[in-house]
Amino acid sequence: MGLLSRTTTFVRYSAEGELPGNFWEFAAERIAKFSFRDIDDTFDEYSIGWVSIDNMFDSSFAHASYAVGDYIVLSMRIDERKVSKTLLQKYSRKEEERIKKEKQIPRLNRSHRVRIKEDIRLQLVKKSLPVPAVHDLCWNLANNTVMFFSTSTKAQSVLEDFFKECFGLTIILQVPYLAAAHLLDVSGQERLQDLHPEILV
Repeated sequence: MGLLSRTTTFVRYSAEGELPGNFWEFAAERIAKFSFRDIDDTFDEYSIGWVSIDNMFDSSFAHASYAVGDYIVLSMRIDERKVSKTLLQKYSRKEEERIKKEKQIPRLNRSHRVRIKEDIRLQLVKKSLPVPAVHDLCWNLANNTVMFFSTSTKAQSVLEDFFKECFGLTIILQVPYLAAAHLLDVSGQERLQDLHPEILV
């Protein structure tokens, strides 16, 4: 469930680093460079990029801007072709048996089996359709926090790498303690530093 859903879940990040003075020009250039590229008509296995938050097919942001006041709102779209391990094993073994029968030999050497497996994997990839996944984010430029609308640790890991590659900024997941330190004033932060864990029995 994303940013525009009635109910949603998210994690909060802080973006570390200085924003360039000409930030909106910088953002436009980087978002365009890292916008999503479709792989439906290719044999590519993986594609990742930015799309509009309200239309996963709008990677040029022709219908909705990513700039909303002091916020940047984007969706990270990932399309991936996946090959079932069971299918790969089945068709690899089937091809091995066919070759052994044709050549009348008891077994194939390891390099031949590896080559067969890779050939079968490529054939299965070409037949499979890319499966899309879309995750929303909202970047508050005023306080340099990023809300990411997914609790999947895999998606979070992908975002952390992709965000740094795109914008050159490291994002750090705000656990409750760090989130409190970020939101509290100076006196609140001082009281926070005095807190110690307790074991409740």
